[in-house]
Amino acid sequence: MPMPRFAQSLALAALLLPAAAHAQDRGSVNPKPLPPLEHPDAPSTPAKALFGRVTKASSGPARIYGFYAKGCFSGGEALPMDGPNWQVMRPSRNRMWGTPYLVDFIERLSQKAVRVGWPGLLVGDMAQPRGGPMITGHASHQIGIDADVWLTPMPDHRMSRAEREETSATDMVRRDRLDIDPEVWTPTHLQLIKLTAEQPEVERIFVNAAIKKALCRDAAGSRWMSKVRPMYGHNYHYHIRLACPAGQEDCQPQGAPPAGDGCDDLGYWFSDAVLHPKPPKVPPKPKPAMTMAALPAACRTVLKAP
Repeated sequence: MPMPRFAQSLALAALLLPAAAHAQDRGSVNPKPLPPLEHPDAPSTPAKALFGRVTKASSGPARIYGFYAKGCFSGGEALPMDGPNWQVMRPSRNRMWGTPYLVDFIERLSQKAVRVGWPGLLVGDMAQPRGGPMITGHASHQIGIDADVWLTPMPDHRMSRAEREETSATDMVRRDRLDIDPEVWTPTHLQLIKLTAEQPEVERIFVNAAIKKALCRDAAGSRWMSKVRPMYGHNYHYHIRLACPAGQEDCQPQGAPPAGDGCDDLGYWFSDAVLHPKPPKVPPKPKPAMTMAALPAACRTVLKAP
């Protein structure tokens, strides 16, 4: 039976995703700065090469420009490395930045998470200091309102720099990828995701389809489940996407999630075409790197701002 057109699109999109920087990939205790670009102002220079070399936020008010996968932001903040109920992971990536709206949300969520039995958040990638495309990893996380939270509970001690860079996240998915691993998945994982989805600021939560399947067993029909969407990867963390904040007219919102809990739409994700894809007869051409011309015009100003 041929794959539905929407499924073909998703499969092709997965093939064209940029090289991943997974939660389990180690960081570096002594990261080396990227070398200077020979022609930074050339129109063909990839935007990721420019934003990936920025090490601090821009001055001025917090403003969002563009869409989650095609934009930037000004006036960002870094989530502190340590809080009462969170710790930042993989700091060598310098992706613990976001709009003040996101930083405040993570801090508040970490406090609430303790109340449902979660010991604290291990926060993975948020955004670069000024957002924009990343050299490795995510297509989104560009406008300062996306964040990855590990599905590994925070330990009972402040982790060393080496631990933050080298500790592997926990894979929640069974080896055959048909379901969660019952040895590591707990009811508290459900409570954490439920708590997050119930926050009014949250637009979407992306998880592995096996995690969505597990949630459907215990929470089918719940209103918050419509926000939780299956996506490739996401075995080790869940991806929080906030809605555009009020007053940010240049932030392009995502459409509302489909109606219903999404529990009847999981068949595609467990199909043989997804779990055991056949190599294409003709390898797809790599997607051209996004240049500054593809981003909102304001991103040029954000990039060069003090």
